[in-house]
Amino acid sequence: MEALILYYDDTYPSVKEQKAFEKNIFNKTHRTDSEIALLEGLTVVYKSSIDLYFYVIGSSYENELMLMAVLNCLFDSLSQMLRKNVEKRALLENMEGLFLAVDEIVDGGVILESDPQQVVHRVALRGEDVPLTEQTVSQVYLFSLHPPNGYEFFWNFLNNLLGP
Repeated sequence: MEALILYYDDTYPSVKEQKAFEKNIFNKTHRTDSEIALLEGLTVVYKSSIDLYFYVIGSSYENELMLMAVLNCLFDSLSQMLRKNVEKRALLENMEGLFLAVDEIVDGGVILESDPQQVVHRVALRGEDVPLTEQTVSQVYLFSLHPPNGYEFFWNFLNNLLGP
């Protein structure tokens, strides 16, 4: 089952070609301990966590350190947002966080951010525009971890009022 797959060019224009490529990548990488592979002229960096596999793929001309920076930023951001519980069930329950994190890290294949703290902060800020009654538990939690300037007193007051 795929949670999120994004293609930023037409290297694999049809769904059939995309599925074949994804299957090939998984078959070549899911049993290895390395973090990088060259496949079909592409550079593939990857990481696994319990029952999830994360891949960032670029052309063979891409700098693998930059690709790894994107992968680490995504993984570390999700780890913070999911309270170090990076596994399929937790991710499926917090898909909006995944979508928002990817939006903050990459736009149209262009790397925008590689600092997970900044990504988590921005994801939390994006949840501010939604009324509290319509926010998910993960959005409220992220907001409480990274309150914007001026809200620290409010959150400290609530924490002291409600207790640990």
